Amino acid sequence: MENPYVLTLDFGTQSVRAGIFDKKGNIIGLEKKIYEPAYFSPKKGYGEQEANFYWDCAVEVLKRLTKNNKDALKKIAGATVTTFRDTAVVLDKNYKPLRPCILWLDQRLAEAKEKINPIYKLLFKLVGMKDTVVLNRRRTMAHWIKENQPEIWEKVDKYVSISTYLNYKLTGNLTDSVAGYVGHYPTDHKHRRWHNTKGMMGCLFGIPKRMLCEITQPGAPIGVIKDDIAEMVGLPKNIMMYATGPDKGTETIGVGALDRSIGAVSYGTACTIEVSNQKYHEPEPFLPAYSAAVPGWYNMEVQIYRGYWMLKWFSREFGRELIDEAKIQEMAVEEILNKGLVDVPAGCDGLMLQPYWGPGLARPLAKGAVIGFSDTITRNHFYRAIIEGIAFALKEGLQSIERSQRHKVKEIRISGGGSKSTAICQITADIFNLPVKKVQTEESTSLGAAIAVFVAMKEFATPEEAIKEMVHVVEEYTPNEEDAKIYEHLFKNVYLKMYPRLKYLYKKIKQFTMVK
Repeated sequence: MENPYVLTLDFGTQSVRAGIFDKKGNIIGLEKKIYEPAYFSPKKGYGEQEANFYWDCAVEVLKRLTKNNKDALKKIAGATVTTFRDTAVVLDKNYKPLRPCILWLDQRLAEAKEKINPIYKLLFKLVGMKDTVVLNRRRTMAHWIKENQPEIWEKVDKYVSISTYLNYKLTGNLTDSVAGYVGHYPTDHKHRRWHNTKGMMGCLFGIPKRMLCEITQPGAPIGVIKDDIAEMVGLPKNIMMYATGPDKGTETIGVGALDRSIGAVSYGTACTIEVSNQKYHEPEPFLPAYSAAVPGWYNMEVQIYRGYWMLKWFSREFGRELIDEAKIQEMAVEEILNKGLVDVPAGCDGLMLQPYWGPGLARPLAKGAVIGFSDTITRNHFYRAIIEGIAFALKEGLQSIERSQRHKVKEIRISGGGSKSTAICQITADIFNLPVKKVQTEESTSLGAAIAVFVAMKEFATPEEAIKEMVHVVEEYTPNEEDAKIYEHLFKNVYLKMYPRLKYLYKKIKQFTMVK
């Protein structure tokens, strides 16, 4: 087919998008549905959603897309699904969900009492990874289901990611890309396969080998969209689905960051810094790089678990009187608060924030911290301190990545909700002291997924060629020299010293909360 199109289904935490892309990176058609509700909470801190809720939303947006883009449908030659990560679906022998998905942002913890080889425990302790391993096991939902819903666990035939389940609904094949298994699964990303589930790394998650699905390499065909599904949503028959990767990985490709000299910053519900490399380098000691959504590449990533979720938290807790104003102006409360960023100087008059509002694998005991309060501090100071704190944390992560790959990053590509703010883009450029660039669309995750499919279909010789044709820089923010100096001083002399000084206190806080 000459100049074919690609269909993408992009499932975010808050909404789903169905898009059609051409080989120049143009959006031919796009439909979006916001989830209502995004999730439900049976208990405080829980986050669950029915797997078929996402399927129903996909059907709805696909029907709208096909209705509004009839002339484009016959040119669709390939498709893919990209989803948020670390959200498992437990299936019975008929591949029916046994319970709602436990989302990646869920805060419950298992006891993880299932024993592991004492030699492995000793080795984890010797290399200083005991606390990280304990947290990893406790955050694995397989352990929680075993302990709290054993009657359901007894019926589990397959334990799969939400992307795998959606692939199954579309094609009838329960398979996925190895790149899609980021999170609490026994994934050997270095060798792009499953770990031995009884080995040192594979045993941590407590998922038997028989429950794991078939995983394939990025770019491999998964199967053709079933005829009855194609007819139901209005698609042509015989569209091939391809294995790509999850949201953060495709987003990195969608901003053109397939080069070890480019860092991809994603300001979403979770915030990440990713750098792509053709060699396997761990971004932080004992934390894996992930298989990229295109063949031959890895993504080194450092994540701030509760990233720009913190802005919504702050808006809810400290900006309630702005809700009416936001409704009048038809914008989010955060957008109003963003206008006040320019009223606060770089460094927030000494207010410093460390954004560990959620647990991280590298610092499993860390909590959020704010220092430098005085009577001159305002709500705008606190709001800006969150934004600066997240950027500081990502910069620290980038430095770890640079040490690992032994190569400096020379520019930042930015995406996600936070990138819509000019002020946030400039703050990012100043803190990283690097040029920050934006590409032609805010739909960078869908664009990256489309790029991966075009590469899989051999429409481009290499992923780099596809990016050159499909990704276009449209904005650039250069560092302000004076502000960059302020941030460098605070980063080196305050931010980097906060966690080492507070680590002992975090342990005491943990002991206190466990007693409570």
